[in-house]
Amino acid sequence: MTNLFECAKRCLDAATVAEKVALTKEAAQAWREGRLSLASTRPPTPECDVGHPARPRLVPPRDVPQRSIHNDAGRAALFHAIAHIEFTAISLAWDAVYRFRGMPEQYYGDWVRVADEEAYHFELINAHLRELGHEYGDFDAHAALWEMAQATAHDVLVRMALVPRVLEARGLDVTPGIMKRLAKSGDDKAVAILEIIQRDEIGHVEIGTRWFRYCCAQRGLDPEPTFFDLISRYMKGQIRAPFHIEAREKAGFTDSELKRLTEVALGS
Repeated sequence: MTNLFECAKRCLDAATVAEKVALTKEAAQAWREGRLSLASTRPPTPECDVGHPARPRLVPPRDVPQRSIHNDAGRAALFHAIAHIEFTAISLAWDAVYRFRGMPEQYYGDWVRVADEEAYHFELINAHLRELGHEYGDFDAHAALWEMAQATAHDVLVRMALVPRVLEARGLDVTPGIMKRLAKSGDDKAVAILEIIQRDEIGHVEIGTRWFRYCCAQRGLDPEPTFFDLISRYMKGQIRAPFHIEAREKAGFTDSELKRLTEVALGS
């Protein structure tokens, strides 16, 4: 293929793990080599659908059991949950490419890079999961991330605000604590993998921050009140503290935003 949007759709539609990862790497390489056009030959489909393997079984978030990481089964369940997040994030990045047309070229380059890095993260996590005696699909998972993609499919500004800056930013808050617990359990390899993911995810959230502010500037909107209005409308008070201040600052959050996020979390 020679068209970025067609490549993105192909990656989105891929329904097996191997196919989605392979097509993502292929498309990212083609983009880096300048072989993909941004000509919008067909409009995006109105449905925000995605290919997904038959397993894992998708259940409501409350039905995904919480497990201790102090034994092999618990660590496997944890890494399966992270693998599912990273696998879903591949499609989230491709949907940001496919769905929203007329953005600057750098926008598409940023999200192609994110898709490629999410595929790399998934491979790291999945390899460690195999070392723990499991495969992706062995545990139930939930579709909350993709449900937010569907809820924000109508507007790139809303997508940039709520997926990178709310849902993915939550990973910046919780990953350091997970790393500490894994270090105590002696799983140094897992800690090293999560260090890579945390570093890259700061960049992914920063990309979301940058393009959210770009969209606000294009529409003459003040980013901070716009962000908190969207949180109020879409998140229904589901903002959780504490926040990893240093990581969020690196990802572009202002002091004022962080103070107000804390107030929202305490009031929810």
